[in-house]
Amino acid sequence: MIQRSVQSVRNRLAGYSWLTDMPAMLCWAAVAGVFGAFATIAFHQGMDLVQHMATGKSGSIVGMITSLPWYGRLMLPAAGGVMAGLLLWAASRLQGGANADYMEAVAIGDGRLSIRQGLLRSLSSLFSVSSGGSLGREGAMVHLASLCASALGRFTYFSTARLRLLVACGAAAGVASAYGAPLAGALFVAEIVLGSMSMRSFGPLLVAAASANIVMRMTGHYQTTYAMTDIPQIPGLEVLPFVALGVLAGFGAPLFLKFIDLTRRLFRRTKLPLPLRLGVGGALLGILLMFLPPVAGNGYSVVYSFLHTSWAWQAVVVILVCKVVATAITVGSGAVGGVFTPALFVGGALGTLFGLIMAAMWPGMQAPVYMYALVGMGSFLGAATSAPLMAILMIFEMTLSYQIVLPLMLAAVVAYFVSRAMAEVAMYDVTVVRERDALLRHRLRYTLISDLVRPADTVVAASAPIKDALQMFLDYPVRYLYVVDDDNIFQGVIAQQDLTSLLLSQSDLGQKLAGDVLRRDVIKTLHASMSLDQAQDYFVQFRGERLPVVTNEERPALLGVVYKSAVLEKYSALKRSLDASAEAMLDHPPERRSRS
Repeated sequence: MIQRSVQSVRNRLAGYSWLTDMPAMLCWAAVAGVFGAFATIAFHQGMDLVQHMATGKSGSIVGMITSLPWYGRLMLPAAGGVMAGLLLWAASRLQGGANADYMEAVAIGDGRLSIRQGLLRSLSSLFSVSSGGSLGREGAMVHLASLCASALGRFTYFSTARLRLLVACGAAAGVASAYGAPLAGALFVAEIVLGSMSMRSFGPLLVAAASANIVMRMTGHYQTTYAMTDIPQIPGLEVLPFVALGVLAGFGAPLFLKFIDLTRRLFRRTKLPLPLRLGVGGALLGILLMFLPPVAGNGYSVVYSFLHTSWAWQAVVVILVCKVVATAITVGSGAVGGVFTPALFVGGALGTLFGLIMAAMWPGMQAPVYMYALVGMGSFLGAATSAPLMAILMIFEMTLSYQIVLPLMLAAVVAYFVSRAMAEVAMYDVTVVRERDALLRHRLRYTLISDLVRPADTVVAASAPIKDALQMFLDYPVRYLYVVDDDNIFQGVIAQQDLTSLLLSQSDLGQKLAGDVLRRDVIKTLHASMSLDQAQDYFVQFRGERLPVVTNEERPALLGVVYKSAVLEKYSALKRSLDASAEAMLDHPPERRSRS
């Protein structure tokens, strides 16, 4: 009875096409934002519960790990890794047509997320994070928020385009809730997941992120992550060291991501079952935690210490190296989570170290060391994610200080371009795929006819007897033969229709040459420097399959032919690339409802 009533409500909602119009999407985005905030709160509560059950304590990961004896620091990450691996193994056994990752569901999928797989993967992340894994908790929070949005859209039979947008709104709500940064949350999804700043998509993202932030404030779970109230103004020349820091972050971010990828490949080569692989990763992390507990968790407490206490450069180097190794072990073993927050940690440590060097080299500078830490966080994050604008706004929202924006803008932009010049690598695969797709579209748009030229087999010399042309028409099913002189200079064409007429009207053609029956005005010729668009205009007015290509000279030489099918193939590839873009995602008519 209840199931029948629920289905009746779903069918009734599916009949109202205006519910998925763009104005109504703002309301759905707000609902997704509310769900995303509560999903984030639930994950926080789950972390406290797991920690309390395992150790009798809850709260700071670093504090909890520090309070354990040496064997506890070793066993807890190993046990957490085994539990996380078992849950991931169970998720991998589930069969389903829905996506397991929210980025794939939005960027290249249909917006449908597997609920069972999503919950199991989130639980796996919960055990990894709660047991001291060196990864961010934001990954599971964002996925849970996206999962709620996907379930909401599927319940109301949203079209594929609108469902993808709603899942994107859920992701924006998750980031906004996890970091207390609604603007950065919306930009994170716009820059990285959608790859579009169109207001038709960015508007709902902003509404979802704002709604999530309001819920977090009302429930008492909002706080400014790194509130800084005394950041000084930076004189003009003192901005230059921040540019150098941006260059350093631009070099460091790709190396950090490549090291994680190397560790992941090494773990996969072991061929160990997933639970055992994560258990081994947890044990290796536990060995590290026995000597240096602060590298546990996402690194929030250490970054806070960078900003508010003085550090010796040797200590910064040690904890930076150990944190990179701990993150690579945790993520490389297969743990589900985010590298977002560890990237902030690495950037903060790198900036602190750079600031200590600058303080020694430039004793009278006004920029404090903690300012370099903040700029290092933002520039490193922008380079690692390929989203510098998001990184700038995130640091601003985390600190609520406008003074940090100017040096951060310069450093983040420089870091982004340096990292892009260094290597085609990013924190999220969807970013690299989108960049390759954009490069493909650029190449397709500016493809020249010279790239499509094929040899012309149906060529006769102007001095050849007409019987050679007749034989060539018998050998090749073409309508035109191309006539050239002894220097390969294009003279014109012989039309099959003209030659047939001559055969019917004149019995003796033995004395005629090919040059006697050619025509110069039947078809237009293409030039090697023409673009696809120009060639398409020629083919629209021509009914044949191919056109000759000649040099752009006073005496044009024949280079070959271009087939209409080759031009259409390039345009089809361009269309497929455009159809996969974020702008095309919003062009589908909203009245198409998916009953799945």
